[in-house]
Amino acid sequence: MPVISDSVLAQSGESLRLIGGREKSTGKYAFPLPEGGERARYDRIELNPKGTLWSYTIQRFPPKNPPYLGVTDPAAFKPFAVGYVELEGEVIVEARLVTDDFGALKLGLPMELTSVEFDSGAGGEPYKTYAFKPA
Repeated sequence: MPVISDSVLAQSGESLRLIGGREKSTGKYAFPLPEGGERARYDRIELNPKGTLWSYTIQRFPPKNPPYLGVTDPAAFKPFAVGYVELEGEVIVEARLVTDDFGALKLGLPMELTSVEFDSGAGGEPYKTYAFKPA
């Protein structure tokens, strides 16, 4: 299954890494890697695949469309966790959180990068996109 974008997620065998940028003049990190004219100011880097849960919520109803791409039928919708994961010394990343036990999510919980299948609903092939799970 292809990754959603080579400029966001890199896969080498079983290893996944988020692609970010480090600003050349300040050393400040960014995710995703900026594009267009701003791109020249950044070095492309692979971000740390481990971090800690900084904040989260549970999405219990279908988000409004657009920009949400996914199940919109309330009867078919399955709740999911989404949150911010702090990659120490780098950046805070918003991502889907993979867990079957929402009650186990706690601020400061060690997390690690993983992937989930993403189907845009447009009838094309699904993609692999990034997510985090408890370490």
